[in-house]
Formats: sequence, C-alpha cells, structure tokens
Amino acid sequence: MVQSVLFFVLGFLCAGFLALMVAPAIWRRAVTLTRRRVESSIPLTQTEIQADKDRIRAEYAMTTRRLEISVKALREKTAEQLVEINRGREAMKGLAVERTDKNQALTELGAKNEALRQREGELQQLSERLKETERKLEKRALELQKLERMYDDASFSSSSRQIELVARESEMQKLASDIAMLRGQRKEADRRGQEIAAESKAAREALKAEKKRTAELDKKVERLLATLADREDKLDRREKELARMRERSKSEDSAPALRLVGKGGDVAKSDDLDKAIAKLDSDREQLEARLTALARENKRLKADLTALAASKATDSSSALREQMNALAAEVVHLTAKLEGPGSPIAKALAVPSDARSGNGDRSLADRVRALQKADATS
Repeated sequence: MVQSVLFFVLGFLCAGFLALMVAPAIWRRAVTLTRRRVESSIPLTQTEIQADKDRIRAEYAMTTRRLEISVKALREKTAEQLVEINRGREAMKGLAVERTDKNQALTELGAKNEALRQREGELQQLSERLKETERKLEKRALELQKLERMYDDASFSSSSRQIELVARESEMQKLASDIAMLRGQRKEADRRGQEIAAESKAAREALKAEKKRTAELDKKVERLLATLADREDKLDRREKELARMRERSKSEDSAPALRLVGKGGDVAKSDDLDKAIAKLDSDREQLEARLTALARENKRLKADLTALAASKATDSSSALREQMNALAAEVVHLTAKLEGPGSPIAKALAVPSDARSGNGDRSLADRVRALQKADATS
C-alpha cells in the first residue's frame, strides 16, 4: 500500500517537473501567436490609419444616406396612408349612412313580412274553419239520412212487432195450456216413479232376504265341509290303524299253530274294523252327496237372485228413462216454440239426423220432431 502511494507521488513529481520544463516554450509560442493576431488587426502605418478612417467615414455617410432615403420613403408612405385613411373614413361615413338606410328598409320589410304572416295565419284558420264547417254539414246530412232510415225501420218494425205480439199472445195461451197438460203428465210420471221406487224397494228387501238366506246356506255348507274334513281325518286315522292291524295279522299268520285261538279273536276284531270302515265310507258318501246338493241349490238361488235383480232394475230403469226422455223432448219443444224460428234449437233440428241408439230407442231430436209434427197436424 505504501509502495503504491510512493510510486504515485514519484510519478506526480516527475510529471510536474516535466511540465515546468515544457511550460516556458509553450508560453513563448502563445505570446508570439497573440502578437501576430493583434498586429494583423490594427493598422500600423499612417496611411493605413487614414485609409481606415476614410473607410469608416464612407460607411457612416452611406448609412446616413440610407437612413435619409428610408425616412423620406416612410414620410411619403405615411402621407399616402393618411390620404387612404381619410378616404376610408369618408367611405365609412357613406357606408354608415347607407347601412342606416338599409336597416330602416329591412325594419320596414320585417314589419310587412310579419303582417303578411299574420294574414296567412288568419287565412289558414279561416280555411280550417271552413273545412270543419263543411265536415260538420256532411256529418249532419249523414245523420239526417240515418235518422230517416231509422225512422222508416222503426215504423216497419213497430208494425211487424204488433203482428208478432198478437201471434205471441196466441202462442202464450197455447203454451199455457200445454204447460198445464205437461204438469199433469209430470205429476203422473212422479206418481209412477214413486210406484217404481216402492217396487224397487220391495225388490231390494227381497234381495236382501235372499242374500241373507244365501249367507246362511254358505255358513251351513262351511260347517258341513268342516264336519266332512273331521270325518275324513278320522277315516284316515282308522285306515292307518287298519293297515297296522293287517300287518300285525300277517305277521301273526306266520306264527306257530298254538296261537290260532288268539288269532281267531283278532280276526273278529278285524271284521269289526271292516264294518266300521264301511260305515264311515257310507257316511262320507252321504255327506258328499248332501254337500253337492247344497252347493247346487246355492248356485241356483244365486242365479235366481241375480236374474230377479237384473230384470227389476232393467224394467224400472227403462221406464224411468222413457219418462225422462219424453219430458226432456217436451221441454225442448216448448223452448223452441217460445224462441221462435230464429232459435238455435230450430237450426239444430233442421239438420237431418238418422242416428239411432244401439237398443233401438229414439233420440231426443226425433222425439222433438215428432212433437212438432203432432202440433202441426193438430
């Protein structure tokens, strides 16, 4: 570190020494060059000085002359500009007067234009009023024509209404008589319905009694079936005992002859068993025959009850249906007569219909047509 510092200081001192040695030569060269430049710029002789003064005087004179010429030109230009300004002022005065006149003329024209616009607005309003009046007149004329037609129609309709009123009064009287007749028919139908209801009630009670009897028979059959099942169980047990006894008798047949006496007693027992089995078989056959007869009678009773209920229900329902259809046809016929020819019922009846129900009954439209034909013939 110290060594590098020493080398740096030594180098700096050497450089300073060399600079001190070279500096005088550089200074002398600079002084020489400066002197030459100053001498070249400053005249050194009297002639050069006089020539320089003359040059300066000439330049000053030329500059002064140029200034005088420019001042003279500026003065002339100023005079011309003053003349132009005066002319412009005069022209502006004339233009101001002309502008005043034109403004006055424009004001007068604006007033006239406004008056013309007002006149045009008034004319337009008058034309609109005229058109509105014409439309009102046309509308009034149309209303008058319409009122005339309405008056004619009203007079014609009043005369026709009077005729229709007389016809309706006659129809009302006829309908009143028809309604009285229908009320009587309805009372008759109600009475018949009550009778049919009483008959159906009696049939229901009979049906309930038959059903009760059938239930009792079913219970009796069930008891007999239970008894038969018990008997069959007993019979099966007896058959099993008989089979065991037969096997035992077979085994005893192969025994010595000394046991023949005992075997004779067993044979007697087996005969008793055969008789009991035969009796049980006969009892079972009797029970089966009785059970078959009871089942047949039960089926017959059920079939009779079903047929009886179906026949009574069919008769009562068909009679009620016929009465209801007749009443409905009469009500529709009376409604069509009240509403007149323009009734939708009449339009519906005017359409031909050949449809019939599957059981051959007549439809409501056919019944109404039949009533209309009967009224027409009467």
